[in-house]
Amino acid sequence: MIPEENPHTGERPQTAEGGGMHPDELQQHLREVQDLLARSRVYVTEDEAPEEVPALVLPAPEHAGALRARLDALHPADIAYILEALPLQERRYVWDLVKAERDGEILLEVSDAVRESLIETMAPHELKAAAETLDADELADLAPDLPPEVIQDVFQSLSNDEREQLRAAMSYPEESVGALMDFDLVTVREDITLEVVLRYLRRFDELPDHTDKLFVIDRDEHLVGILTLESLLITDPERPVSEVMRCEPKISFTPDDDAGDAAQAFERYDLVSAPVVDRNHRVIGRLTVADVVDFIREESEAEILSHAGLREEEDVFASVWDSVKNRWAWLAINLVTAFVASRVIGAFEGSIEKLVALAALMPIVAGIGGNSGNQTITMIVRAIATGQIEESALKRLMKKEAGVALFNGLVWGGLLGVLSWWLYHSVSLGLVMTAAMMLNLLLAACAGVLIPILRQRFGGDPAVGSSVMITALTDSGGFFIFLGLATLFLL
Repeated sequence: MIPEENPHTGERPQTAEGGGMHPDELQQHLREVQDLLARSRVYVTEDEAPEEVPALVLPAPEHAGALRARLDALHPADIAYILEALPLQERRYVWDLVKAERDGEILLEVSDAVRESLIETMAPHELKAAAETLDADELADLAPDLPPEVIQDVFQSLSNDEREQLRAAMSYPEESVGALMDFDLVTVREDITLEVVLRYLRRFDELPDHTDKLFVIDRDEHLVGILTLESLLITDPERPVSEVMRCEPKISFTPDDDAGDAAQAFERYDLVSAPVVDRNHRVIGRLTVADVVDFIREESEAEILSHAGLREEEDVFASVWDSVKNRWAWLAINLVTAFVASRVIGAFEGSIEKLVALAALMPIVAGIGGNSGNQTITMIVRAIATGQIEESALKRLMKKEAGVALFNGLVWGGLLGVLSWWLYHSVSLGLVMTAAMMLNLLLAACAGVLIPILRQRFGGDPAVGSSVMITALTDSGGFFIFLGLATLFLL
């Protein structure tokens, strides 16, 4: 039971260092670091360099102090940005200058690809020390990238409560609320006064980040309401929490809820934090706007990469082989589709020989179709991600996108038809150009709707390789439609 004079609370938050800065300031710091690195060099021989880096080029020792002082003044997120902008050998040198107690925070901030390159340079005891500076929810994010023996050592060093929190955080699916939630929170009892709450909060060095409300619980730790900091500060301190709190908060989550749905709720209701409860409605954590913003950013980056056919985030300074492994799959698919498109053109070689204008005009049909299809796919993938599309909407979407395609085909196809007639003095060629444009835009619209929806229906990511597939379809289809119509009506 929680005494009235000692409201139940979570662990104290880890102190955050520094603060955010304007992008121009961040770029200035990056330039200063690059200048210090470039000012004087020491060339390391191949015997002294790691195997994967045949020759390191590092700053002279007299500049290391200035560089270390510059790094010490920066926020971990800003150091992470600088590390990602440096080539591999310089990145490793700068990483060695960072204070060891900040390693864990920085590893959380860098991209997955860069994190891997940094972890490779660290000894097991360094990794263990870095991991021990993190809270359980943060450690769960870093754990998949750490060697098993390091995780085991860290796990043994945790308290029983921290072990349970770490087990819980690692047990939830990657895109669930449980994987994002923070265990650092403050809860208070409903049967105490605001004065008691204020006295207890003064015992903290600082409150958990993004604390805009306290979670009110009963004697069995069930969530019964929320107490906003605003209400706590402006209300008579003699009043009990039960009279001031908002009963049964309208928005709460369970660990199994989808993180994307939670992110939409945060955006829709302008939330800063929200409670996470278990099946018995006991408070087990909270979700903050910082967690949600990180999730949205990661999802956005993953979608951009998937749209281009990249399997994972890539370190821009990665080795040639690592980059090849990341890009080869969809390039191989693209090679096959390009070969198919070339065979379509080859089937109409006789037509192209008789009417050379076809060779000049057919890339236009294919290119416009590909752009139109990518526009449609982008809209559909976004609507799927925000939960705006159900399978029952397929017919309505097809009808709408077909209407857009026919209108654009008539307008822009008609314009190209007029230009073709003016350039080649052939009305028939202009009509074929207009018809081909309309049909290819219609094909692009249908494919743009069907590709992401069908991928979702069969359990795939709607965004993965979508641009590659739509481009392949509109290229082959556009060539076939245009050259086929030209063969039928012009030759």
